[in-house]
Amino acid sequence: MTARLESLTRPSPSDDYRGNTRHRSIGFGLGLVGLLLATVTLIANLAAAAGVETDPVSAAETLAWSFGLTTVAFATIKVAIALVLVGILVRLWWRVESVKASLATLRSPSPGAGRGAGTLETLYGPATLTATTPPPLPVHTMAKTMWFPMLAMGAMAVLIGFIASLVWAGDTTSQAAAAWTQGLQFLGEGMILSGIAFLLGSILAGLRSGGGEVQETLGLPVTTLKMPTTAKLFVVLMAMGLMVSIAQFILYLAASGAPGATGFAAWSAWLGPFRELGLGLILAGIVMALVTIGNVLGFQFSRIRDIITTGQ
Repeated sequence: MTARLESLTRPSPSDDYRGNTRHRSIGFGLGLVGLLLATVTLIANLAAAAGVETDPVSAAETLAWSFGLTTVAFATIKVAIALVLVGILVRLWWRVESVKASLATLRSPSPGAGRGAGTLETLYGPATLTATTPPPLPVHTMAKTMWFPMLAMGAMAVLIGFIASLVWAGDTTSQAAAAWTQGLQFLGEGMILSGIAFLLGSILAGLRSGGGEVQETLGLPVTTLKMPTTAKLFVVLMAMGLMVSIAQFILYLAASGAPGATGFAAWSAWLGPFRELGLGLILAGIVMALVTIGNVLGFQFSRIRDIITTGQ
């Protein structure tokens, strides 16, 4: 499974790096589709608001299916983001191959003294010195394995939730339909965001492995940053957010059996913010991942400069 997913993101070294991976174009198109769907729901809700006093039943029906469609729109845009990230991952590996080829000619002809294995401090944090590229961390292996299943399961949950919203629109008093719609769709949103987070983890894994491969190819000791605090926070926040997304789905199912509309409303009053907390935690983790990627890129640019100027 991991090998098959790896083939989606790591092209052959012989591939032309100038080629179009099509990820960006497809992602851009999906993003426009998501924006169009969101616009449709806005127009529908404006119409429902205008007629809520004269025809409250039709307004309630519109708000039910438009809730489902709005979530589909958000999910579509998130999948578009994921596709663009896959394209970035492919470009990253093309960059690794090009740096391997170019550094061999740019490297100083008078390298300095070699460095032994161990640890050292850099401007970007502590790093390790090894003779070969270090193996991927367990979290990197998980990221490369799980990004696609998370995206697929998340999209499926959102679509099933949209179908439930149509049932809800047909019977706006149905607590079960309302609960399944909200629980399923926000479970799907959490999974899709987790898939994006796993893709960012795959980019970090690619930077780590690719940087090691470049140094190993040149016959140099491999300098690799240790896992920074921001990366650890990324993992913790993403895991917490995904657990909250799963918990809110279970709690919505429990809420569907609440006695009467008042009981269901009491559950819904706090379940709404709770489900948003799950998405917020995952998004906070994504922020930490982006900060980590920036730090790693800074380290690698510094490392390339050192190789060119000192040979080490």
